[in-house]
This record gives sequence, structure tokens and C-alpha cells, in this order.
Amino acid sequence: MFRATPNASQSSPNISFRGDQINRSMGLLEQAVGVGRTPRTPVLPVRTGPAPMTPQGNFMDYTLTTPTIPIRKVNFDESRSFMSPTQNQMLFTPSEKLSVSLLETSHKLPGQSLLTTPTVYPPHEQSLVATPGRNVTMFEHVNLLVETDPGVAATEGLYEDFYQSFKTHQSPTEVFSLIKRYEEVCQEQVLLLHELTKRVIPGEHKFAKTRGVLEQIQREKFTWRLMGTLYTDRQASMEDMDEDGGFPAVGKHLQLPDSSEREISNQLFEANSSVRQAQIIVDWLESCAADQVDFDKEKVEYYSQSVCWENSLHNLQQKANGISSLPKNHVTALDPDAAVRENKHLADLDKEDEVRLLRDVFLCIRTGRLEEAQRLCKKCSQSWRAATLEGWRLYHDSNIRNDSNQGVNPIEGNPFRDVWKKVCWQMSEDERYHQYERAMYAALSGNLRELQPVLVTWPDYLWAYFKVMVDQKVEQEIRDKLTSLPRPMEPLPPNFDQKQLTVQNIFHEMQAIPNKNVEIEAKQKQHIVQKYVIVDDLDTLTEEMVEWISSGAERPGSHALRFMAHFILVIRSLGLQTREEAGIRIIEEYVKDLIEAKRTEMVAVYVAQLPPSLQVAYYARFLEGISESDDQQRCLQLAEEAGLDVAAITKTVVENIRTGPDNALTEVIPTDTLEAATSEDDQKKIEAINWLVFDQSQRAEAIKQSNALIRTFLELKKHDAAREVFQKIPQDSVAVIFHNWRASAGSQPLPPEIDNAIKEHLCIKAYLDALNAFNDWFDHYHNKKPVRPTQPGTASFHERVRFEHEDREFEMEMEKWKQSSLVMTRSVSDTIYNVLLFVDGGWMVDMNPVDDSDDLRGGQMTRLREKCIPLLCTLLLQVLHTAGLYRECLTLADEIASEEQQLYKVFKQNELKQFLLKIRDSSSSLLDQDLDALGYEL
Repeated sequence: MFRATPNASQSSPNISFRGDQINRSMGLLEQAVGVGRTPRTPVLPVRTGPAPMTPQGNFMDYTLTTPTIPIRKVNFDESRSFMSPTQNQMLFTPSEKLSVSLLETSHKLPGQSLLTTPTVYPPHEQSLVATPGRNVTMFEHVNLLVETDPGVAATEGLYEDFYQSFKTHQSPTEVFSLIKRYEEVCQEQVLLLHELTKRVIPGEHKFAKTRGVLEQIQREKFTWRLMGTLYTDRQASMEDMDEDGGFPAVGKHLQLPDSSEREISNQLFEANSSVRQAQIIVDWLESCAADQVDFDKEKVEYYSQSVCWENSLHNLQQKANGISSLPKNHVTALDPDAAVRENKHLADLDKEDEVRLLRDVFLCIRTGRLEEAQRLCKKCSQSWRAATLEGWRLYHDSNIRNDSNQGVNPIEGNPFRDVWKKVCWQMSEDERYHQYERAMYAALSGNLRELQPVLVTWPDYLWAYFKVMVDQKVEQEIRDKLTSLPRPMEPLPPNFDQKQLTVQNIFHEMQAIPNKNVEIEAKQKQHIVQKYVIVDDLDTLTEEMVEWISSGAERPGSHALRFMAHFILVIRSLGLQTREEAGIRIIEEYVKDLIEAKRTEMVAVYVAQLPPSLQVAYYARFLEGISESDDQQRCLQLAEEAGLDVAAITKTVVENIRTGPDNALTEVIPTDTLEAATSEDDQKKIEAINWLVFDQSQRAEAIKQSNALIRTFLELKKHDAAREVFQKIPQDSVAVIFHNWRASAGSQPLPPEIDNAIKEHLCIKAYLDALNAFNDWFDHYHNKKPVRPTQPGTASFHERVRFEHEDREFEMEMEKWKQSSLVMTRSVSDTIYNVLLFVDGGWMVDMNPVDDSDDLRGGQMTRLREKCIPLLCTLLLQVLHTAGLYRECLTLADEIASEEQQLYKVFKQNELKQFLLKIRDSSSSLLDQDLDALGYEL
């Protein structure tokens, strides 16, 4: 069966050492907030002996590991049944899994919950700073205390913890382990937040939100607990369904003849999943209430312990001895019914004690700890009251069908339970008893009307309704099928089954409860989730969640989004059907929240839960905000581990940055400047190319994207920006592309679009080389030309010698400069001709036209030819004319006029006119050299 939580005796040997650290840490914390050091009492008393077994042991525990599917069915055997007195099991209430602490206050304030203290002490053998899975040092505590909003800072670890839990439990077979882990993570955070709220000055404003976060995380913990317990049983019930009609197999739950009350009850719970799940909800509500109680028993003291009502007894003894008379309206006897029978009261101290005891006993029943309630009664010398809490046990005599010769087994349960129940009902309606005493017996007898006056919160009312509903179902089943009772049963009270409760009408009736606090709590998001989980209406729940995230001012916070996203993922793992688009929308919102909060490590795993098209869009959006190279590589690694399409994502990132936030290319506005500056936005576009160079398999896409960006820069005359983009592409990219293609396709030719991209890349290289060559020539010609020294007019002999020496050096430098200029002129000519005479159709002309070619790309390439080719021709003509190479100027004109290249078609009329005027100047220079206009000898 399922494993129970280890008790304090099984804790780690490091706890003692951690305890010393904790004490020191708490001391520092108290100094930080100005609180004096006080002795610490144990959070929980150490339990001795094994915990008693009760129905909650069957219903509430769910395994931490689910090795295989189908999920194992919950068995209801006699050793864990509802009747066993030897194991102190209790019907319809949870067992004593945790020690109970009772409240010091003796009266409930108006509007105050039965669980008066907001503190939370679930079972935990270690202190806050030693919670499993998350160490919080004393320095972190001090830092949290000085935070503006310490509640938010303290819960930052929740996101990481949920992420790690989900990442390590993604198999459907581990879904219940995952739910259990979520509950544990919330529990750790509740302990941390509770410790923070304890260590501050009362009334400090900045901790108001911390308390709100504490309540939110605590309610979330309860929701995960409900999911684990309820769906464990529902999954097991699905396995029991018959393949044909969805009903249990015939004969599986046949009733044995002369079945006892306990056997009939066990068979009902085993056969009827709705009753069984209603009991699970009761157990769950009781365990949640137990988590909200302060468990320090040492705080609970009563005036009368050794003797029941010892102050009243003292007064009676004083009267009997003739020492003093009795106070007015004082009881004259001390039997349990004396005060009610005589309509008189006990001594004031005893009356106060009695109220406190009754309230604490009812609180034990509310938290599912009947054994603790009986212990309190015995502690106050009211064993008779403890005995009244025993009558609920279902009767069972195992000797009836015992064929063995091992002796007689003890009879279990109460054979007069029907009489006991009738008396409990009558006591609950008797106004002479205190309201808590009436509520005690109302809870045990199923009297909903008399139970309601002491209920305050939404969970209180839900517990009462479901507890009464289970009581009705079990009682009706016993009375319908019990045949072994030798006497007629006492009739049920007239109002017992007047209102037949079902899960649906319970929530319908709770909407009409005239309690403002319950009305407010019913609208809390976690209570709405719990409601729809209980009624098993996940479609409506997901629609509600979508409405929450769609509302503007009331949009859920980050923790609510985290819960909703993980709730949807758990529902998927359970294989339950919901509106797919609603689930996607919720996960989308959580992904957006993670991106805005820059939780880099977590984004990939949750993006992978979206459809493929949205995966690319959202992760690309996330990567746009990552600028450091190491972070970029880490994010791509995380994407690959999560199974995302890294190639499509990086392509989308570059396109998004390149085309702008509106995802559309901006219009290129022509400019008359020779060189435009690189803006900050341009620099972001340049850096975006880095996303495509990490992986060699994306070199083809890197070239395509860089070509597109360079075309835009060249149109804007941002040549420096174009050079930066080109330098981003590794020099071996073309060779890598060919190698990758041959490895996958063998000798097949490259696809046309890749072939065209490679040619365009080479065209850009040729153009940038030409510009670089011209810039080098221009700088050399205009900035590095030697300057002839000035000859002094009247100079001394030494000055004339120095001048002659400088003049000879000038001549030598001038000769070197001319030689360098000639070399650079040839370099400019060669690189520009590489552009003008580019092979395979010409510069910026696709070699292999593609049917679905990009019109924008084609237009840009045409405009670049019309802009860049005339510019290069003009620059080359300037260089050649300056160098005195006039015949080569005319050769350039022949190339432009050639029908083979048809370069003249890219010139505008005014550009061609200006070019011909400069050719005329070159021809004039040839004539001055006694050559004809074409450079030939006359």
C-alpha cells in the first residue's frame, strides 16, 4: 500500500546540527527586527507509537511513485475497514496523522474562523531553514526582512521548484508523484512565509501582502492535495469500468448473507465511487483544517484536570461541611446531566473550562482527530464524554462466519448504534446544551441544520455538507440491507433524509448561505478550482481560467499563472479531455510571464508544451531579449533539450529583429549622402546574425539572412554596417554548406534558393572588396602623398645641405608613392571589374530562377544594380583618369556599351550623360598626348 510520512524518530541525523544553526539564525532575525529572544517551543510534540489507522488511510494517501499503468486500485479490506475498534478507526473522519493543538481562546469572535490562528504547522520534523529541497540561510532571512515586498521575494524559489519538479516527472506514470511534489513545494514556501510573518513587528504595512501571498500559496497546496487524492481514486475507478457499458462487472460486489453494518459499509464504499469520493473530500477538508491549527499542546491548559469540575465540587463540599452556601443558581449535583436537568450552572471557572473544552473537542472533530478529542475529555476527567464519542462505530461480529478453531474473536463496534445516533440527534437539537456541544453531536449524527451555526468559512460549510451526505448514504444503505439485527432498528429522525444531498445541489445550496464571509471566499480562485475539480467539470474550469487571464485590472498574478499552467499540464498527463484552445491560452500566458520576468532557464520547457507554430513564435520572441553570446548558446542548448525546432526559431529571431516589431519590412528611403551612419537599431540587427552561426547546419540560412540585411544597408548607403554583417559570416561558410549538402544528398545539385543565396553572398563580397579597394586608394592618394620640402631663400651652408638631403628623400618617397598608387589603381580596377563582369548572368542576378521567389528580394537586387554599378563605374573612371590611364577609361566605356553585359541598361539618362562627359575629358587628355580620341597613335 501507500507509504506514510516518516515520523520524527526517522528524521535525518543532521537535524540536531541544523537545529543549532536554526537557533542562531532566529536570534539574528530577532535582532534585525528588534524582537527579544524568547524560548522556542517544539513545533510538534513527538508522537510515540504507531499512528492509528482510519478511513483516511485508504482515501487520502496517494503513492509517491506510480510504477506502471493502470494505477493500482484502492482496496477496502477488513484490516483497514471502518469498524475495527482495535485500530481506533473512525467512520467519515480522518485519522490522527498529526498531533492536535487546541486553542487558548475560549470563545470564538464574530466572523472568526474555527481555525483562529493563521499560523501553519503541518507535520515537519525540521525547522524552516532546513526544509527539504531548499536551504534558506539566516542571511537570506535577514535580506527578506528588509525587502520592500518580502512575500514576493521569498516565493521566487517556487518557480524554480515547480520547473524542476515538472522537468523530472514528465512521464504520465509519474503524474501522482508530480502532484505530491507540487504540494510539498508549496508546503516549504508556506513554512518560509509563516516564519517571516512571525519575525516582524505587528502592523508593519509591507508585510500585508506577504500574508496575502501566504494564504494564496496555502490554498494552492490544498488544491494539489485534492487533485492527488481525488484523481487517484478516479483513475482507479476508470480501471474498474466494464468495457461494454462502463459499469462494474456483474457479481463483483455481491453482498454476503447476514452482512454486518461494517461489511455493508465497506461494500458500499468499494462499489459506489461517488460515495467513496465524497468521503475522500471529507478527509481532504479535515486534513486542510488540520494544517491550519497550531499544534503546540503545551499552550492548552484547563483549570480542572485531575477532577471534573473541581471548582463546583469544592463549592458543594463547602456547603456540605457547613462552611459556606452555594452561589445563586449553582448546581446541586455533579452527574453529567446535572446542569441541564436542574437548569443551573457550574462554577464560573468550570463553565469557562467547559466552553473551551467543548470548542476544542469540536475542533478535533472538524480536523478529523476523534482520538485526540477523547484524550482531551479524559484529561479533563470527563471519560463519560469520551465514551459518548465512541458510539458511531459500526457493529461487526467476525465469529458468525469463523469456521476455524482459533477461539472467539472480540465483537467490534456498537450493536445499539441506531439508539446512540437518535440520542445524538436529540442532543444536537436541545437548546439547553452549548452550541459547540450541539455541533459535536450534530456532526456525528448527520444533523446539518444544527451544525451550521458554528461554521464560519467556505471550507467549513463544504465539510459539513459532504459529511452529512456521506452519513445519509451509509445510513440508508445499512437500513436497506441489514438483515442480521435481531430487533427492529430505531427509526431515523424525521428530518434526517428530508434533504437528499448530491454533489451538484451541495454547491447550489452553498450559494444561498446567508454569510458574507462565505460568499466572498466562494469567489476566491482556488476555491473555484476546487469546486470544479470536485464536480469534475474541467471544461467549465478552463473557461473560467481563460476569463481570469483575459480580464484587465483583475488579471491573475504570477503565482496564479504558474498554478494554472501546471494544473493544465497535470490534466494533460492524466489523459483528461478539456478545451484544447483554452489550455494553450493559459500556457501561453505563463510563457509570457516567464519571458517578462527573464526566467531564462525555464522558458524552453514550457514553450515545448505549446503547438509547434507557437513554440517557434514564443521562443523566438524570448531570444530577442538575449544579447550575451554565452547566454545565447545556453538558450539554444535548452531549446534543443526541450525538443524545440532550433533552426526555425533562430531564423524567426533574425527575421523579427531584421524586419522590426511590426513584423514587416520598412520602406527604404533614398538618401543623397555618400555614407550613412550605423544606428543603435542597426547594431541590434547586425548582432542578430549571431543566432545563425552557432550551428554549422544553419550556415545556408545565415547567408540568406545576412544577404537580406546587407541589401537593406546597401540601399541606405550604410556600407560600414554592411561590412559588419558580412564579417559575422564565417569565411568557411560556403564550403560548410557544400559539405553538409553532400553528406545528406550526395552528388545532387544544391537547391536553387541556396545556390542563389551563395551567389548573392559572393556578389556582396565582390562589391565590398571593390569599395574597400577604392577607399584604400583614395586615402593613399589624398592623405599619404609626400610633400616637397620648401627651399629656403637665404640659408646657411648647413641649411642648404639639409634641404638637398630632404629633397632627395622626397624624390625617393614620391617614387614609392607613385608605384603604390599604380598598384592600388590596378587593385581598384580589378575589384570593380569583378563586379561589372560577374559571371553567371551578372552581378546581383540569380543564376537559377525560383518559381516562388521573393518579390521583395528581386526588387532590392534590381535597385542595387541600378545604384551600385553606375557608382562603381564612376569611381573607376575617376581612379583611372587620375592615374592618367586614359585609354583604360575608354575601355571601361566599351564594357558598359557591350551587349554581352548590357551594363548601360542600369544607368539612368542623367547618369549616362555625366559618365560620357567624363569620358570626353579622358579623350581630350589623349589628344593632348598626340593620340587620337580613342588612344591610338596618329
